[in-house]
Amino acid sequence: MGAAAKRFVDETDDGAAAFRSPSRRSLGALDALTFLMADVRDGIGPFLAVFLKGSQHWSSGDIGLVMGASGIAAALSQIPAGMLVDAARAKRTVIAVSSLTIGLGCLAIAHSSTLLVVLAIQVMLALVAAVIPPCLAALSLGIVGHGALPARVSRNESLNHAGNFTAAAMAGLVGQYQGAIWLFYLVCFFAFASSLAVMLIRPSEIDHELARGGETVRDGKAQPLPLARIVTRRDVWVFLATVVFFHFGNAAMLPLAGQMIAKTHPGQDLIGLSACVIAAQLVMMVTASAVGRAMRAGIGRKKIFLVALVVLPIRGLLFAATDNAYAVIGIQILDGISAGIFGVVATIIASDLMRGTGRFSFAQGTISLAVGIGAALSNLTSGFIVDRFGFGAAFCLLAFMALIALVLFAVAMPETLANIRSSSASTIIHIPPAVAAADACEGHRP
Repeated sequence: MGAAAKRFVDETDDGAAAFRSPSRRSLGALDALTFLMADVRDGIGPFLAVFLKGSQHWSSGDIGLVMGASGIAAALSQIPAGMLVDAARAKRTVIAVSSLTIGLGCLAIAHSSTLLVVLAIQVMLALVAAVIPPCLAALSLGIVGHGALPARVSRNESLNHAGNFTAAAMAGLVGQYQGAIWLFYLVCFFAFASSLAVMLIRPSEIDHELARGGETVRDGKAQPLPLARIVTRRDVWVFLATVVFFHFGNAAMLPLAGQMIAKTHPGQDLIGLSACVIAAQLVMMVTASAVGRAMRAGIGRKKIFLVALVVLPIRGLLFAATDNAYAVIGIQILDGISAGIFGVVATIIASDLMRGTGRFSFAQGTISLAVGIGAALSNLTSGFIVDRFGFGAAFCLLAFMALIALVLFAVAMPETLANIRSSSASTIIHIPPAVAAADACEGHRP
């Protein structure tokens, strides 16, 4: 390779990160979008069951049917949603339409009490919401580039947790003083505001090749790596297995803690559970920011993620050792650490693994599917264990699953920060004719 071509390849490889300079308007709009979306992408979330039970007087079986169907639809749509985002160039429109659809769907549920109607709407909302997380991540990557992505994702997660905290507080106040139906109007407001925020991002500042995990190439169009090359990679499978075991250990801990408080401290379950959620969200905000600073300082992704994996089994064992409500709330702070780290580092590891492949959002979809599988196994298994052996045994089982995730990741997963440049080697860099001609001229000089 000639000197001019080498300079081009070096600039192409690093330029994706070094030369992205988005405007304050686009960055501010992305901030607003991330904050507002915290209350949109899950609809009214756990409040739906409360509304259907308390206001519509549904049976627990019908509520379970609706929630279960929604969960299945969400899980099955993760990978197709990621592939759609990789292929789509109108990412702003995808988010705007998804937001408005969720808002209108929530309004429809608020004014309907028919099982089939609510079931159909919930399934539709699950399908629509599946595109939002990978689309947000892709927009972030396409706007700031690979080099600035760790700091951007850290900021996104902090804003997301701040949005969740704000939405939960507003939902509590609105639901308490105006009635549960106003929760749906609140989601609709956030959905409309989100659609406005995303359209303020300047489309010219989104590099769509970068957004799907490719590299910026000045001449010629890069093609995504075939999926067969992705799904046969050992590091991808190790990371996905780690995610499954992590959420197998994590997902049921908070619900079990809430049930334990309800059993041992009757009348304090809602207050205790709310305190757990608020404590965790506050810690997540701080943790996400700290993770961003650590990555900017050059600390590897693996070291940071190992902290989350170490904390999780400790949290499970501590839950198993006490049923004191105040202790449970204190232990839940550890969830803020592990979840805060996971939210940032999982996206960055996916970006590292997919850099140069054009399959970033596909990877986001597979990670979301792994999260769903782990969470389903966690809730299903722990429920049976509690019924037969009690809360202590269930927490010990969850801690053991978290320990498997720790050992697997520590032993089998490579450090992706060190492999960023090598992972993009699979992408063919098309040397522009002008650059090749410059090398040819240099070669003929005396």
